[in-house]
Amino acid sequence: MKITWLGHSAFRIETSKSKILLDPFLSHNASFSGQDIKDVSAGITHILLTHGHGDHVGDTVALAKETGAVVLANADLAAWLGSKGVDRIEMGNTGGTVTFGGFSATFTNALHSSAQITEDGVSHALGNANGLMLHFDDEASIFAMGDTDIFSDMALINELHQPDIGFVPIGDRFTMGGAVAALACQRYFSFKTAIPCHYGTFPIIDQTADKFVAGMEGSKTQARAMKPAESLSI
Repeated sequence: MKITWLGHSAFRIETSKSKILLDPFLSHNASFSGQDIKDVSAGITHILLTHGHGDHVGDTVALAKETGAVVLANADLAAWLGSKGVDRIEMGNTGGTVTFGGFSATFTNALHSSAQITEDGVSHALGNANGLMLHFDDEASIFAMGDTDIFSDMALINELHQPDIGFVPIGDRFTMGGAVAALACQRYFSFKTAIPCHYGTFPIIDQTADKFVAGMEGSKTQARAMKPAESLSI
């Protein structure tokens, strides 16, 4: 498995059977600067979305049309994407699992919101925010938390799924901050590796992963703060 952080909450996950983009906020993502959308989207088979905010849906519509990738999203967001011309969609909702060739994705709880404001200034609710628990055939499992605060039922997610790798939002203001995110990882999960995300993109969120890395000191979990475009092979 090869994991590449594309900046913000966008990741590319490559396995022997699948090439996945998670929350592909690319073209207006300052931390994606210097990377090439055609390169990072080459050969993708799936696009996975945690929720409907623009900094997570990002370039989904254009990429889905260009590549033919299957898009996974909650039912409300999936219906909205369908209205935008995305035709290969798999929908689910909290607690549900969708199985693909080579991996499955389970929608979990996340404490956040999910909406888009359209050109006419109207806010459209796009279902609940979710995390996505990804189980791969003969590969490490990944829990992408999405945008969230800490919550005690994270312990149930760990009990049910035992994820190996966590994608953890740490930027504060819109998600939990680094210190709280570290507490969530240490108290509720048994990750082998925790990769911080959702920071350094906008001036009003934390610019570094320093608080998270400091909070993870002494943990059995490796806190792996990556640079945009950096890859990790598992």
